[in-house]
Amino acid sequence: MRKLMWFTIGFLAACTFCSYFYITGLLLCAGLIACMAILLGFLSRKHAYLTVISLILLGCSLGFGWCWVYDSAYLSDARSMDGQTAQATVTISDYGEPSQYGMVADGRTSINGKTYSVRVYLQDEVALSPSDVVSGIFQFRYTALGGSKEPTNLRTEGTILLLYPRSDISVTRAKQRELRDYPAIWRREISARLHQALPADAAGFATALLLGDRSGIDYQTNTAFKVSGISHIIAVSGLHVTILYGLFYTLTLRNRYLAGIVGIPILILFAAVVGFTPSITRACIMQILVLIAMMANKEYDPPTSLAFAVLVMLMANPMTAASVSFQLSVSCMVGIFLFSGKISHWLQERRFFRRMKGRKLVVKCKSWFISSIAVTVSASTLTTPLVATYFGTISLVSILTNLLTLWVVSFIFHGLLIVCILSLFSTAIATAFGWILTWPIRYVLITAEILSGFPLAAVYTKSIWIVLWLALCYGLLVLFILSKKKRPLLFACIGTVSLCIALLTSWILPLSDSYRMTVLDVGQGQCILLQSEGKTFMVDCGGNTDSYAADQAAEFLLSQGISRLDGIILTHYDADHAGGVQNLLSRIPADALYIPDISDGGNIKIALMALPLPVHVLSSDIKITFGNAEMTIFASETTNAGNESGLSILFRRESCDILITGDKGQLGEMLLLHHAKLSQVDVLVAGHHGSAASTSEELLAKTLPKTVMISAGRNNPYGHPSPALLSRLEAWGCTVYRTDLMGTIIYRG
Repeated sequence: MRKLMWFTIGFLAACTFCSYFYITGLLLCAGLIACMAILLGFLSRKHAYLTVISLILLGCSLGFGWCWVYDSAYLSDARSMDGQTAQATVTISDYGEPSQYGMVADGRTSINGKTYSVRVYLQDEVALSPSDVVSGIFQFRYTALGGSKEPTNLRTEGTILLLYPRSDISVTRAKQRELRDYPAIWRREISARLHQALPADAAGFATALLLGDRSGIDYQTNTAFKVSGISHIIAVSGLHVTILYGLFYTLTLRNRYLAGIVGIPILILFAAVVGFTPSITRACIMQILVLIAMMANKEYDPPTSLAFAVLVMLMANPMTAASVSFQLSVSCMVGIFLFSGKISHWLQERRFFRRMKGRKLVVKCKSWFISSIAVTVSASTLTTPLVATYFGTISLVSILTNLLTLWVVSFIFHGLLIVCILSLFSTAIATAFGWILTWPIRYVLITAEILSGFPLAAVYTKSIWIVLWLALCYGLLVLFILSKKKRPLLFACIGTVSLCIALLTSWILPLSDSYRMTVLDVGQGQCILLQSEGKTFMVDCGGNTDSYAADQAAEFLLSQGISRLDGIILTHYDADHAGGVQNLLSRIPADALYIPDISDGGNIKIALMALPLPVHVLSSDIKITFGNAEMTIFASETTNAGNESGLSILFRRESCDILITGDKGQLGEMLLLHHAKLSQVDVLVAGHHGSAASTSEELLAKTLPKTVMISAGRNNPYGHPSPALLSRLEAWGCTVYRTDLMGTIIYRG
């Protein structure tokens, strides 16, 4: 019996609970569960299954106990600094990267003799390198549970504190590198060599495949990989470790002792260079156990090996359990363990494959095809719900894409290693080899692009009907597993028919509304859909990041079967309103773009003017009529007043009037009232994400809105929506809806 596996399941369950919920009675929980485990342990002599339950409960008990120890002995000092402003010294551990407001870099700092991984944000674009020292007065933010703000995903990677400067910052350049900083230096050097040896269109993919660094991959490529279902290729994980293992095992002439002596340091170094991400750490631990088992001539048990890897990672950081990378990696392996052998056996028994005999090449091709199908399907069995939950996408072409691309990824990976080695001796030779390697890379990129462009290449969980369909499919899977007589064709037909029903429902229901206004949850930004008479217009597209806003908008539209917009209207050129437009247009084309005539629109305006679609720069009002709906776009009377010079939109449909003012403040609102002669409206979108300086008394008195929508990000640094505004709206008797509390808001009639 795999005792370690059952114990680890309980330990993982406890760590997962503690990663999402902060409670103070962990020791009491651990004690009560331990008593239950001991009791069941005594009873297990009569009932063997009680031994399994006892081991799970024992693991759960020790998991809660370890989380309490980790929190009280290690995290408590960091948590005490949450919200505090104090002097701090940070030793940088990686190269700084530009951020929206300056520079961001990871590092280490000490509090009460304990070293914590931190992320420091600087307002100035200062070049930072490993072992540099940054000193100054910082405000601290705790990233885990128990702080004043919601936890961030950085806690799962071991980054416990965020530091924001509150004074001038001094930077001391490193005179000598620390040993633990060299992996980051080597990662930077490898990336530079790959970019030097490969063309621009291949270098981004190369660094992602070899190092897990996706910064060089543009939005369109990332989207193609996500929709086609092969994002795992550019997220360094078990696939890459397996390829690396095969390489050094072959080079050591399959000598188990030599393979272990050479392979274990290589795997540890590779994990360090990649950055010890959860997926690569899990894969390397399991592969090291394979090598140790070979050297000791012992049997290797994959489930026990996975349990050991999970246990080691959770002991190092219990919050790893909340990591998306960790969850996907573990789920992938569990799916392979549970289903791969059965799927492979079932395929081999099919008449078509049983007839494939004769030449070795035919047999090898058959074996490769069956193995690829079995691994891909089994791995996606448990990862698909996670991908749907975290990324909102369910790829329907992933099996085909994996079959067409995975076979060449191994050759590309080996080729990239050769390029790095050749670059040490001759840049010219490395570049020549890189040119050859570019073609298989382009094959992968083009394949992903073509398949992601197929109609219904993916479906999206923005539609509740797709969520219900997915739940139905997993219900069918359970029935299939439990049924004595397997009928895969029947279950496949039910799944296909139900998908068609879900899609048709998702597409038809929005058309049944006479009008619909959707305020998308894009974080700290604004993106609004106005729909009526089969027409769809979008007002603004910006949010936490350009790609996030574009994804939210595109997936919401595609989930309704809308593949083209009738128009996009930008109130102004700030990134939180316009930053996602170019990315969106790469997925959802539009018939026209309406932008304000502002004298200084920055780089965003320049880029928008160059787009291959009709761009209307509005210096006067225009009216767009479609059926019984009418939309008026109000131009500003001034072109040089920033936010006050933006566009405003009045959407009218029978008894419903909707007003959107962008980021206008009180001055812009007064100019709008004077210019537009507004009357009462039913819905008002609060200006500037709920800023106190917008949605003034004068505007409210004139428009008398019944409902006010506020588009703001949760825990945004600006304090939006302002308490002053909320009080103002309450005084006027407005019903308030907020994306930071409610997510995406749909107003229909």
